[in-house]
Amino acid sequence: MRTRVTDMFGIELPIFAFSHCRDVVAAVSRAGGMGVLGALYFTPEELEMELKWIDDHVDGRPYGVDVVMPASYEGAGFAADELVGRLQSMIPEGHRRFVEDLLAAHGVPPLSSDADPGKVLLGWTDATARPQVEVALRHPIALLANALGPPPADVVDLAHSRGVKVAALASTPRHALKQVEVGVDVVVAQGTEAGGHTGEITTMVLIPQVVDAVDVPVLAAGGIGDGRQMAAAMALGAEGVWTGSLWLTVEEADTPEMAKRRILRATSRDTVRSRSWTGKPARLLRNEWTDAWESAGSPGTLPMPLQFMLVSDALRRIGRSGAAELATFPAGQIIGITSQVRSTRDVMYALVEEYTDALDRLGRITDA
Repeated sequence: MRTRVTDMFGIELPIFAFSHCRDVVAAVSRAGGMGVLGALYFTPEELEMELKWIDDHVDGRPYGVDVVMPASYEGAGFAADELVGRLQSMIPEGHRRFVEDLLAAHGVPPLSSDADPGKVLLGWTDATARPQVEVALRHPIALLANALGPPPADVVDLAHSRGVKVAALASTPRHALKQVEVGVDVVVAQGTEAGGHTGEITTMVLIPQVVDAVDVPVLAAGGIGDGRQMAAAMALGAEGVWTGSLWLTVEEADTPEMAKRRILRATSRDTVRSRSWTGKPARLLRNEWTDAWESAGSPGTLPMPLQFMLVSDALRRIGRSGAAELATFPAGQIIGITSQVRSTRDVMYALVEEYTDALDRLGRITDA
């Protein structure tokens, strides 16, 4: 398969796989696509270790890193050394009580006194994402992606100065144009079906609009779970696909076992766009946690990054307690077609085979 993105990155297949698991990233790149490591949950020191491991296991194939540098968030003007403290002081006590009452209602105990302090502020801000970018650019990455809005122009320039291409996710044609204005090389047009942060427009509607709006290659994201959907995306003008939820249940994935079991049983109706995770709309597994934040008794969610700072300890407590009815996880609607655990290589092969079968079927219709 050959498109502008395969030529751009020297890959065999225009299949990009976003994952927080280094094993999945390396396996996809070795199979001829491009694995992209989500850096959000890693400290700079942890990210350095993850990327060193990928360098050693990717067999010289290209891979990418995805960061989150939102265009707008609370505390954007705060100095780095005072960021966490000042943001913590902005969380209303009523919100803290709501979370505690919700956990108590489900019998979720506090963390033990010797538990590690956890991470209350991930790479949701410019100040916390820039160190991740610095680490990433010290490694032989081929792509730096920004998951939430156009990346800062100076970050784009820095990546280009190191020979690294830049991608950014867009949920509207207007967002895509803003990203091209700052110099991104690839636009990832992400429909509302996608897991994690996502907009309201469906992939089928969004892709041709973005393709028509920009002159850089477009990757289709959201609702891409098999080769037929990949063929549909390419027919709409995309030059590759950006996949995420597809890799949550592969053998190599480090998805928490509780979440993996739920994903394998879930239908496409078992996800919901919710602000209960980060403060911005994100598609999650629907359960009593997401329902509670939409209930009449909810105080409402807080803006990014305050919402995650509010709930980060609660999510850790839920995970340790095994309270499955509260355990949520970013997941897209394609989880409705993931019902078994397969290896990453098998998933890659299946995508290509299904894609080829879809083209053959269309060819037969055309010939007729």
